[in-house]
Amino acid sequence: VQVVESGGGLVQPGGSLRLSCAASGSGFRVNAMDWYRQAPGKQRELVAEISSGGITNYGDSVKGRFTISRDNAKNMVYLQMNSLKPEDTAVYYCRTVISRLRVPGNYAYWGRGTQVTVSS
Repeated sequence: VQVVESGGGLVQPGGSLRLSCAASGSGFRVNAMDWYRQAPGKQRELVAEISSGGITNYGDSVKGRFTISRDNAKNMVYLQMNSLKPEDTAVYYCRTVISRLRVPGNYAYWGRGTQVTVSS
């Protein structure tokens, strides 16, 4: 399973960015898809998560500003980020949880991350 993020960059405070993440490969079913972020000197934190059925959950610091969505047919997840603040600056990682036919358990795969910098 390969997980690849895209869409990061430099944006001014108050601006918007849309991140995308694609899970590719074969022989698996995608379950949850999540976005995490890690700022310098800080622990990685959950930004948003979405189940295969579309149930979402957000970290407190991004509620009302970020929206997670997914396209199950394409195994893709998106993060629309609005009203960005300097404290949103971090490397954003996509995590995909998959299951395989006749193999017990769920397995998580991470992308390499995409940098988001919010600065004037």
